[in-house]
Amino acid sequence: MSDLHSPESAPATAASISPLLSTDAVLGRGPDAAVPAHYGSPLREQRRLLDRRALVDLGQLELLEVRGADARSWLTTTTTQILEGTPVGSASSVGVLSPQGRVEHLAAAVVIDEDAVLLILDAGCRAGLRRYLEMMRFAARVELTDRDDLRVLGGLAPAGEVLDGIGLPEPVAVWSDDWPEVAPGGVAYGPPPEDPAGTVLTVLDRAALEALPWQSGQLAGMSSFEALRIADHRARATHEVDDRSIPHELDLLRTTVHTTKGCYRGQETVAKVLNLGQPPRRLVMLHLDGSQDIPLDRGGEVRLGGPDGKVVGTVTSTGLHADLGPIALAVVRRNVPLDAALSVSGPPVQAPDPDGTGADAAAMTGAANGDGAAELWVDATQEPIVLPRDHGERPKTAKL
Repeated sequence: MSDLHSPESAPATAASISPLLSTDAVLGRGPDAAVPAHYGSPLREQRRLLDRRALVDLGQLELLEVRGADARSWLTTTTTQILEGTPVGSASSVGVLSPQGRVEHLAAAVVIDEDAVLLILDAGCRAGLRRYLEMMRFAARVELTDRDDLRVLGGLAPAGEVLDGIGLPEPVAVWSDDWPEVAPGGVAYGPPPEDPAGTVLTVLDRAALEALPWQSGQLAGMSSFEALRIADHRARATHEVDDRSIPHELDLLRTTVHTTKGCYRGQETVAKVLNLGQPPRRLVMLHLDGSQDIPLDRGGEVRLGGPDGKVVGTVTSTGLHADLGPIALAVVRRNVPLDAALSVSGPPVQAPDPDGTGADAAAMTGAANGDGAAELWVDATQEPIVLPRDHGERPKTAKL
């Protein structure tokens, strides 16, 4: 499997972003290092988030404004989505593919004016997309502006509806979609999640947000937001995307790729795999055995046939869901049986070994690495997200 996607550095680094609420905050890691993973009670925070009584500080997200007379028609030709002719306030998911159809950039897009679109990107992803758009500008009448004066709040409803009366400023933009409903021009590659929570991103003035007297109970941590995203079967640019990803593997054709509009880079691969082939890998949600009480993180191996079996994929996201328990997203090979039991690697630990034989470590995990540290493994069952596509019976061809 390829290495996980590594976003580029961006001007708004983790060091330059302060959490909206620091009381009891435990900061996240990786792309989410600038914002709290939780405030001391992750599951209680998640319940408030589900009940639409709390928001999530998404200060690590980056914003890019595209403004000008040609902004919407130009983005329609340079991305995978149609933005021209849509009403002001409309929201969509957009992507940029390589000439070979691999996923290079993902963004949430909101039409904020007749001649302006606001793009919301994951941490560290803005610089690469901006560089690509600058190269594609040519004679287009557009201007690109980094909007570091804005900040994003996440939730299951617009921020003003969740926390009414605390003095939130008027939103600059609100992004939401009807996930897992298939967008116009989209194609679903598998079944929808059973009980999707949805996502709403509210973009507000950064200074005004940071000046508010935030209190405990008003915010949930990023770990809560991630758990709901995993349960919703949604891929994230900094987690599920690597240098081999094509949109079919991650169910991105559902809302991000408009399959009938044409005129975008990588469309040949999209059409060929959609109509004739199968993606080489597939996104899957894993239900992890919580009785083993082993913490997992992204990057762990996924094996078929137990800890000694064949490596068939990589864990890309992990979370603890208030109802589903420990869950994860993984990208696995397409030939992995849909109902196969899998094993996921946890972090190595130095197991107790009182007599120096290594027996305790072997009994605990059945494996050890070269340093004598026990390799922990967790049992996992699959909840398929991407399924093989039925192309019907192939037409018969004449024999020469």
